[in-house]
Amino acid sequence: MGSVSDVRHLLVLPDRDAAEEVAQQLGDRFDVTEAPRLLRDALAGEDDAEDAQWLVVVEDPEARMDTVALDAFAAEWGGWLEAP
Repeated sequence: MGSVSDVRHLLVLPDRDAAEEVAQQLGDRFDVTEAPRLLRDALAGEDDAEDAQWLVVVEDPEARMDTVALDAFAAEWGGWLEAP
């Protein structure tokens, strides 16, 4: 039996609206079994929340998601898939 690895994908989006839209559509476009988590990632040295990027954390315990497709999906909202 193979062991299940903890694979987590991080999609970086330019704002909260984009992150929420991506999180909503992930289930339709990809085989997401767990609801993605949204996190605000304030840029170093920035006090203004408007300058924060948003992260969508996607659990992929069986490492089945296509990372190229995830990156292209995030790019539709001006984002990208963070390299592991």
